[in-house]
Amino acid sequence: MQIVVRDNNIDQALKALKKKLQREGLFREMKLRNHFEKPSERRARERAEAVRRARKLQRKKLQREGLLPPTPKKV
Repeated sequence: MQIVVRDNNIDQALKALKKKLQREGLFREMKLRNHFEKPSERRARERAEAVRRARKLQRKKLQREGLLPPTPKKV
């Protein structure tokens, strides 16, 4: 992973690095590896994540087709 620092602006480079790490899922991975997770718990978590992703995709598809109203933006 590479971040370019422009005009010695370290704050902006750090922000970009954190955003990339967040997108890659590194923070989540570190949190999960902090403690031991039983294999049964891992399977249950992964199954729940898959269900959540599938529901989100289905909801987005229905919104695109106009069958569901779009979700309101949070202010």
